[in-house]
Amino acid sequence: MVIFNASAQHAAVNNAQLDYFGWMPNAPVGLQRPPPASRGHCSELSLLDSFPDVNSTVHGLTTIYLLSKEPADFVPLGGSAEQHFTEVIPREMAARFRCDLKRLTCDIRARNVGLTLPYVYLDPASVEDSVTR
Repeated sequence: MVIFNASAQHAAVNNAQLDYFGWMPNAPVGLQRPPPASRGHCSELSLLDSFPDVNSTVHGLTTIYLLSKEPADFVPLGGSAEQHFTEVIPREMAARFRCDLKRLTCDIRARNVGLTLPYVYLDPASVEDSVTR
């Protein structure tokens, strides 16, 4: 559970932030006017008037960019060079885990080949070994 939360769960939530929030109308940092109280009463002008000012948007996008930026010391899941175990069975399990991750990467990349918008966020090669960002 700890490995999942600190790697795959974190990647699922974090890695797509810039792609989603990078286009401000998906998630504006705030609204300048209250949202419509009922359906059908929103126009393009009222929508544009409710969006935040440019300065607020730039600060929000900068924050998202910094949170989404891959760290210089990125280590993919299972790619740690440190040897935490000396016993045979745990070392074999870790080796099997790395093989499973490589197979998953191949499967995910093969599935994404024909997609217009591939889903890359849970590819083990792009999932970080720990939570550092």
